[in-house]
Amino acid sequence: MDPQGKEAGEQGSQGQCAAPDFPVSFSIVALAHSHRALAAQLLRPMGLYPGQEIILLQLWQQGCQSQNSLGRALRVDHSTIAKSVRRLECSGLVTRSRSPEDGRITVVSLTTVGLEAASKVREVWTELEHLTSGGLTEQEKTAFTALARKIQAMADASLHCEP
Repeated sequence: MDPQGKEAGEQGSQGQCAAPDFPVSFSIVALAHSHRALAAQLLRPMGLYPGQEIILLQLWQQGCQSQNSLGRALRVDHSTIAKSVRRLECSGLVTRSRSPEDGRITVVSLTTVGLEAASKVREVWTELEHLTSGGLTEQEKTAFTALARKIQAMADASLHCEP
């Protein structure tokens, strides 16, 4: 709690940032937290956790692919994607197999049940998109998306830089 009795991260009644020296960074963290919490709420009835639906959507849109390429596309490390894929496999949503061309490569594919789940995930994400941006104009959506991509690119460019 701060001296005014607010929890860390809480905004005041005027909508002021709890971290006034870092308004952009705090806004990004707050937005990501709220979006993930809402996604979790919408995915819970399907038995999915946030992040798993992205794997299903990626496989639905791109078809089967290596576990490594899934990790790169989703921007997660090898252990994270391996654990997520293993959970989806245990749920009967994906299968893992060795590549016939290179036995070191694990190929991930949607099962029939996984295809049905991916279709439901698209419905959930349609609702999520509406709930999070339905009150914005097309111009605001375009501006937000452009700014978010620009900030992401600046963060990505700094990832491999030594301070």
